[in-house]
Amino acid sequence: MEGPLRLFLGIILGIILTIGTAYVADALRPDDAAARPMVNWDVVDQNLHGISERIQDGWARLTNRNRTAG
Repeated sequence: MEGPLRLFLGIILGIILTIGTAYVADALRPDDAAARPMVNWDVVDQNLHGISERIQDGWARLTNRNRTAG
């Protein structure tokens, strides 16, 4: 059981390090007009907002269905 758990934690840590590195690289970039950010953080924010709304809607439908059935 320890092997799969280590793999999962390694994947999560890798994702966090990748996103964190991109954020720091964008935060430390010069404010020149020629310097573009590595990640368009506005698009990332919109996508995460959309995903969280879909999850909330799905959860609301799931919990309402359970209340009426139970």
